[in-house]
Amino acid sequence: MMKNPLIEKAEDLLSRCNLCSVASVSGKGYPRICILAPLQTKGIREFWFSTGASGTKVRHFRKNPKAGVTYFLGGDSVTLTGRMEIVNDKSVKDGLWKDFLAKHFPNGGKDDPEYCILHFVAEEATIYVDGDFLTLPVSED
Repeated sequence: MMKNPLIEKAEDLLSRCNLCSVASVSGKGYPRICILAPLQTKGIREFWFSTGASGTKVRHFRKNPKAGVTYFLGGDSVTLTGRMEIVNDKSVKDGLWKDFLAKHFPNGGKDDPEYCILHFVAEEATIYVDGDFLTLPVSED
């Protein structure tokens, strides 16, 4: 089956973004948005990020896994809604480690107890690239 050209453009945008916004839901029901550097993406469905294990985002996602993620580059954007999972598997954490993370986790690098992986799985995507707009459910390939 042929992939939608706009989805291909969205995947290209995702691969070129160094920062994106990630939103959690606070205990009072408000969105809380922060900026994170993506570690890895898989199509427009799966995304991995790192953050501090004792941080506000992790606390929010433990209580409510609903999340929003937006990638923005040069006037184009991909906005996703879905669920965030906190990953504790050491092999996954080791595999996603990037050198730039050392400054954030100075107490042991990838063995720092604060080193936490967030895995986001999109359920819906809104794509705006090159003036074209599309909202669609996201499913496994």
